[in-house]
Amino acid sequence: MGNFAETIERKGTRSVKWDRLKEVYGVADATDILPMWVADMDFAAPEPVIRAMQERLDHPVFGYSYICDGCKKAVADWLLNRHDWKVEYEWMQFEHGVVPAIASAVETFTEKGDHVLITTPVYPPFFTIPALQDRVVVQNPLREKDGIYSVDFESFEQAIEDNEVKLFILCNPHNPGGFAWSREDLKKMAGICAEKGVLIFSDEIHADLMLGGNKHIPMALAADGTGAKIVTSVAPTKTFNLAGVQAALMITEDTELRQQLEHNAMAHGHSNLNAFAAAALTAAYEEGGPWLEELIKVIEENMDLVIREIPAAVPGVKINKPDSTYLLWIDYRGTGLSEEEVMDRLLNKGKLALEPGTKYSEAGRGFLRMNVAAPKSTVEDGIARFIKAFTD
Repeated sequence: MGNFAETIERKGTRSVKWDRLKEVYGVADATDILPMWVADMDFAAPEPVIRAMQERLDHPVFGYSYICDGCKKAVADWLLNRHDWKVEYEWMQFEHGVVPAIASAVETFTEKGDHVLITTPVYPPFFTIPALQDRVVVQNPLREKDGIYSVDFESFEQAIEDNEVKLFILCNPHNPGGFAWSREDLKKMAGICAEKGVLIFSDEIHADLMLGGNKHIPMALAADGTGAKIVTSVAPTKTFNLAGVQAALMITEDTELRQQLEHNAMAHGHSNLNAFAAAALTAAYEEGGPWLEELIKVIEENMDLVIREIPAAVPGVKINKPDSTYLLWIDYRGTGLSEEEVMDRLLNKGKLALEPGTKYSEAGRGFLRMNVAAPKSTVEDGIARFIKAFTD
């Protein structure tokens, strides 16, 4: 289904990952820096997706289009078969990405000055979007021991009470930690939020990228019986490397919440997905399964390689294999180096671009995020560059 060994030239394609290194990292010359940072893959999208988009392109009229029942059926079948989650067509609202979905939820369900809860470290839009909308972001740091994270439920509940939190934004599975929440933890969070009247927005964009036989548990399923109000966002973009196509959904069983989200979309002139995004999404969910199974094996092999090679060569570095995603969360605290020193070594000595942990809040200090969704040869090059950066 996929050629995961092929090296595809991405420079000069308006790629954020490859063509924006100078701006993102503030380096004078980025020509020899290997980017393993932003979360898109260096693999071609599945052939059925490319074929579907080409077929749409072959029709020369690009007029107004709509999301048909076939597209909704593809989503519903995927969620049922992959995650045992039965979703009705009317629960779906299509959006141009999970990040725009977060923005829509914040604007729809909170007011300026309201408090929004996040558990850190976490994906930056979780705190930047509410802040830009003049909401107050309440950071509740996760407990961490040897790179393993968990919720301090006493602190979690206290943060909600002390700040009269209106919205909790959950990352499930977690980015950047890569861990899958247990059903018990999800239900406990949902129960607290239900009791305190807090709406939950569950970002589940990494749900399909489960590793090691782990099973994704949708918050909507785990919360059954708690009375929690939940909006879930899913997308094919992370799973099938379609980030630039911009296609996602918000799903909620609650009619009132759906109506509010629809009103917000209309108020901003948001319409359905464009014709190419709809074609890509449908083909991905209908025919992308075999490609995804191959991808998971490649990601696991790449992760095993990094976990085996880097800690053995660089004292003080620890890497746990995640439950999900193609992103490694690398703990370098044992080296005694500061984040500034580590980034300087990586960029100027190793010629390697990774993401600093503080991008995910102060709770991420001492960590790096590394994207291993690339051909094995690229990952081997990244390992060599990492080791070189830490070799005195």
